[in-house]
Amino acid sequence: MKDNFKKIFKGGLGQLTIPIIAICLLVIFNLIRDPAFFSIALSHNNEGNLVLSGNLISIINGASELAILAMGMTLVTAACGGQDISVGAAAAIAGSAFVKILKSSPNINGVTVIAAFLFACVVAMIFGSFNGTLVSVFKIQPMIATLILYTCGRSIAYWINGGATPTVDSPIINAIGSFIPGIPIPTPILIVVLVAIVFKLVFHFTSLELFTQSVGINGSAARLNGINSTFIKLLSFIILGVCVAIAGTIGVSRLGLINHETLLLDVEMDTILAVAIGGNNLGGGKFKISGSIIGAYVIQMLTITLYAMKVSSTDVKAYKAVVIILLVVIGSPVIKAKFSKLMNNIKNRKPAVAKGAE
Repeated sequence: MKDNFKKIFKGGLGQLTIPIIAICLLVIFNLIRDPAFFSIALSHNNEGNLVLSGNLISIINGASELAILAMGMTLVTAACGGQDISVGAAAAIAGSAFVKILKSSPNINGVTVIAAFLFACVVAMIFGSFNGTLVSVFKIQPMIATLILYTCGRSIAYWINGGATPTVDSPIINAIGSFIPGIPIPTPILIVVLVAIVFKLVFHFTSLELFTQSVGINGSAARLNGINSTFIKLLSFIILGVCVAIAGTIGVSRLGLINHETLLLDVEMDTILAVAIGGNNLGGGKFKISGSIIGAYVIQMLTITLYAMKVSSTDVKAYKAVVIILLVVIGSPVIKAKFSKLMNNIKNRKPAVAKGAE
């Protein structure tokens, strides 16, 4: 029993303690407030397909772009000890590039969509490389380095399509943003699962996870052990670029158009918070991708819960801020250290009580 308790608060599982507790509290709160909150139903959408619907589906589906961005942000945070605050603007650029290729073709078919997505990936990776070069080569703090693209990124997205907000109407695009005919699960959820599997396979068959953590913990020591810390930092930004392209593609496909001003607006802060709520050290080092994914769903569940309670959209951010502050403070090293000390005192006190009873 003691060993199981230790596993919860130490090691890899310990990183997931806060996000898991947060999810459980939100679930319990909603079950008390409205037991029907998590009900799932089968219904027909506008195309006549049988699909899953309900608040739970909305939460998992709505957090898809955030979860994908959080995975990439986790690598950048772990390797560089800082965050990329330009992911929303970069997603707008990638989305504009995606639409640019689609609109250049007379017929939007599977080949065109794949070509457009690959082009969006290349564009996002180039901008990711720009951010990564500033951080890894010129040693600029990540938040300052990415402030450049945060400031001008949406203007670049505006220029790509000549200031227009073109629509893209295609069954394939609709399927990416909503449902594949015959599959009742929203496609963005399936994309998140696919991206998570790819990350898992990469970590399993390569040393990327170990190298990233080593660079984040102590870059100098990593270099002495033959790890190219500059390359690892740059690679983390490039991988984040791919995640940005995927999120931008999903965002465009949901709306059926590109709006450079609103696409994934303010997603940067939610992405950083998802990483923080996931138990990852924002100063770099050890990380857990699954924690960031859960953190994304915590944020989305909190948002849907507030809307279900009839909280106005203008007040949602304030309520979210209060709850997130509590979660981050509870998961801070200071609180964790004090909690560990308290548990050790309780554990050491028990043998003394037992001896006194004898």
